[in-house]
This record gives sequence, C-alpha cells and structure tokens, in this order.
Amino acid sequence: MLNLPNLLTLSRIAAIPLVVACFWLDHGWAQWVSASLFAVACITDWFDGYFARRYHQISRFGRFLDPIADKLLVAAALVMLVNNGTLSGIHVLAALIILAREILVSGLREFLAELRVGVPVSQLAKWKTGAQMGAITILLLGDAVPTIIGQIGLVLIWVAAVLTLITGYDYLRTGLRHMAEGGPT
Repeated sequence: MLNLPNLLTLSRIAAIPLVVACFWLDHGWAQWVSASLFAVACITDWFDGYFARRYHQISRFGRFLDPIADKLLVAAALVMLVNNGTLSGIHVLAALIILAREILVSGLREFLAELRVGVPVSQLAKWKTGAQMGAITILLLGDAVPTIIGQIGLVLIWVAAVLTLITGYDYLRTGLRHMAEGGPT
C-alpha cells in the first residue's frame, strides 16, 4: 500500500499545514517558504502519477487519495488567499468557481465509479491544473514580489477559472449522459 507514489501523495497532504503555517508568519521569507512548499507539493502530483504508471504501482489507495490530496491543497490555499484579502472582490468568484468545480467533479466521479464508468483526465484539465497551481504559487508570495507579479497571478487564476468552467461542463455533460441512460433508480 505505501509505495513511492502513495508516499508522494501523502507528502502533499502533510505539506498543507506547513504551507498554511508559513503563510501566516511574518512577511518576506515565510511567504517564499509557503509558496515553495506549495509548488513542491504540486510537483509531487506529477511525479506520483509518473512513478505509478512507469513502475506499475497504481493502487486503489492512490487512485482514491490522489484527487483528495490535490483538492485539499488547492482548497486550503484558496481559503487562505481569500481570508487575507489577496483574492478579494470579483476575484473571490474565481476561487468559488474552482472550488465548486472540484466538488462537482468529485461527486460525478463517485457516481460514475458506481456505474463502472471511468472519466479520464483531459488535456485541457491538465492545463487548468497547471494554470491554477501557477496562479496560487504566485499569489502566495503576496507583497514579497512586485505588484506586476501579483497581477500575473490574478490573470492566471482567471485563466484557471475559465478552464475550470469548460472542463467542469465536459465532466457534467458526461455524467448527465450516464444518468439519463440509467433511468430511475
């Protein structure tokens, strides 16, 4: 059960309290540590999938835990960014879109799993994840970087939100098709 991919996934969950703690320390180096920990945690998402496929270590535990780890990491960061005002006003909408889609897709995946229907991750969803992770990493840096860098983070969070809507619609369309096929339960 505890192979390298699963350990990487667990490390992503373990990083969450460290990202949060560093984020709330005095500004400067702590913001850099928080953003760096977040970025490293994001990179482990790619590596755990790579190692699982490359070394045939795909497990039920990993398939269960990997998306949860991703969602916990992103949700914790977005909540912090909204709470401290980095994402405020209209930018809170981008965070809500991202969080709502994650909940929707999780529910759909669970429903479709009961029907033994797999929903592969699309290339567009991977781009969404990249934009989202890049945006959050930048936004975690806050006032430790020039304002223009923060503006890039805000643009990226909106790029992620738009891609989130598109990919969320794709997943929803797939789910609704399978719901309609089954008739009453």
